[in-house]
Amino acid sequence: MASEIVEKDQNCMCAKASMEEFEALLNESLEIDTPQEGSVVKGRVIAIEAGQAIIDVGYKMEGRVDLKEFADLSGAVELAVGDEVEVYLDRVENARGEAQISRDKAKREEAWDRLEKAYANETRVDGAIFGRVKGGFTVDLGGAVAFLPGSQVDVRPVRDAGPLMGMKQPFQILKMDRRRGNIVVSRRAILEESRAEQRAEVIGNLSEGQSIDGVVKNITEYGAFVDLGGVDGLLHVTDMAWRRVNHPSEILSIGETVKVQVIKINKDTHRISLGMKQLQSDPWDAVEKAYPLESVHKGRVTNITDYGAFVELEAGVEGLVHVSEMSWTKKNVHPGKIVSTSQEVEVMVLEIDSAKRRVSLGLKQTMRNPWEVFAENHPVGTAIEGEVKNITEFGLFVGLDNDIDGMVHLSDLSWDQRGEDAIQNYRKGDTVKAAVTEVDIEKERISLSIKALGDDTFTDAVDGVKRGSVITCTVTAIEEGGIEVDYNGMKSFIRRSDLSRDRADQRPERFQVGDKVDARVTNVDSKTRRLGLSIKAREIAEEKEAVEQYGSSDSGASLGDILGAALKGGDRN
Repeated sequence: MASEIVEKDQNCMCAKASMEEFEALLNESLEIDTPQEGSVVKGRVIAIEAGQAIIDVGYKMEGRVDLKEFADLSGAVELAVGDEVEVYLDRVENARGEAQISRDKAKREEAWDRLEKAYANETRVDGAIFGRVKGGFTVDLGGAVAFLPGSQVDVRPVRDAGPLMGMKQPFQILKMDRRRGNIVVSRRAILEESRAEQRAEVIGNLSEGQSIDGVVKNITEYGAFVDLGGVDGLLHVTDMAWRRVNHPSEILSIGETVKVQVIKINKDTHRISLGMKQLQSDPWDAVEKAYPLESVHKGRVTNITDYGAFVELEAGVEGLVHVSEMSWTKKNVHPGKIVSTSQEVEVMVLEIDSAKRRVSLGLKQTMRNPWEVFAENHPVGTAIEGEVKNITEFGLFVGLDNDIDGMVHLSDLSWDQRGEDAIQNYRKGDTVKAAVTEVDIEKERISLSIKALGDDTFTDAVDGVKRGSVITCTVTAIEEGGIEVDYNGMKSFIRRSDLSRDRADQRPERFQVGDKVDARVTNVDSKTRRLGLSIKAREIAEEKEAVEQYGSSDSGASLGDILGAALKGGDRN
C-alpha cells in the first residue's frame, strides 16, 4: 500500500515537471515568434498589388507598405515577390486586422544606428543633396535627413548648387541629436581634408628654386594665385616682373598657363611663394655699366609722388627724379605740374646705389642753368626790361628770361627818394627798366638797379665840393629850427645853432626866402644824399684865417683891429 502511494506521488511530480517545461517552451516560442512593437523586423514579400507590397512578418502576421517607400534616390523601385526586407513594426494589428509596418521608419532606425557609430568614430558618411531649405540644403543619408548649411557646401561660396543635387558623395557629421531628430553635416570639411592631403602630397614634391608650370586661378590687387596641380601658390605683384607693375592684370589673365619659380615654402602653413621675374636676368646687374654718372638717357615717367617722379630707364630699372632736381626755377611746385605719367623725358644719372637698387636722376641737369645763360647774355651794366612780379618790403622782383627773376633793392629804386617812398610808385604788373648790377650763379640771384639808368643829380650837383669848401646857397624856406637852402638843385638844411657864430644872430627870421648865403661844407653824405652846411663854421674858419694872416691877440692888437685890417686888405684886393 505504501509503495503504491510513493509511486503515485512520483508520477504526479513527473507530470507537474512536464507541464512546467511545456509552459516554458511555449513562452519561449511566443517570445521568439511574436514581433515586438516599435522594433525593426524581417519580413518576406508575398505579393505586390495596387502599388503596395504585402509582407509576411511571421507569427501569421501580414502588413502592407507603399512601393514608394522602397524607391532609391532616382525614384526607381526594385522589389520582387520572395524578397526579404526589413520593416518597422508600429502595431501588431490595426483596424483591418493587419500588422501596421513601415519601410521608411525601418530605414530611418537603421540609418540612425549607423550614423551614431560614424559620429562617434568621426568617420565619413555617404549621402545625396536632394532639396533646398532656408540657409542651406537637405541631405539624404540613406534613411535619415540631415541639414547642410550653405557655408558648409564648399571651401568657396557656391552660386549654383545644381550640379551637386542627387549626386552621392561623402559628408562629415558635425552634430546630431537623435531625440530631436536633428543632424548637421558638412561637405566643406571633406573637401578641406582632401585638399590638405593633396596639398601635402604636392608640397612634398616641390622644392625652393624649382621651376614649374601653373595656371592662374585668381587675380587680386596684390598678386595672383597660381594652381600648381592641387595646391595654390601666391605670385606677388612685386615678383611678376623686374619693372613696375601697377596691377597684376597688366600681364596676367585668369586661366593662363605661366612658368613660375618656387621662392619659398612654409612647411607649417603650406604657403607657397612664387616668382616670375626670378626666371629672367636681373637688369640691375648691368646698371652701373649701362648708365654711367652724368650720362643722359631717355625714360618714361611711371609714377608721380609729392617728393618727385619715378622714371623707367628700361624694364626693371627705375630712377627717382627728386622734386629738387626737376626744375631750375619751379621750386615749390608739385611734380605733377612739371611732368605727367607716361611722358617721355630726358634725364641725367646723378647717383647709383646698386645695393639698394636706387638711381638718382636729374631733369633740370639736361637743360642749361638759366642763370648761367643770363650772365652770358647780360653782363653787368646791361639794361633790361621786365614785368614787376612781386613787391616786398625790401624791393621789387622783376621777371626775366627763362622764368627767372631779378631783384631791385629799395636802395636801387631812386636817386632822389628814400626807398620806402620810391617803392610806392610801383604796382604789380608794371613794366620797368633796370640795369644788371650783379649775377650770382651759385646762389641763383640777379641784382638790378632802376636808378642806375637815371642821372645821379646829387653827384652832379656836388661835383668838386669837399668837406671844408665854402659854397653859396639860396634860402628856400624859413623854419623855427633853421633855414632850408638850395645848392645846384640839392636841398640842405642849416640848423639854428649853425646860423651864426654869435648867439644873438642865430635867428632864422633875420633871413628871407631868396637870400644868398655863404656856408661851409661840414659833411658830404652820398648815402643820404645830403650836404652838411654851417654859416657858423664858415665864420669861425674865416676868423682863424684872419688871425693867422694879420696878427694875434698876444701882440696887443684887438680882434676888431685885426678884422678891420683884414677887411681893408680884402677891399684893397
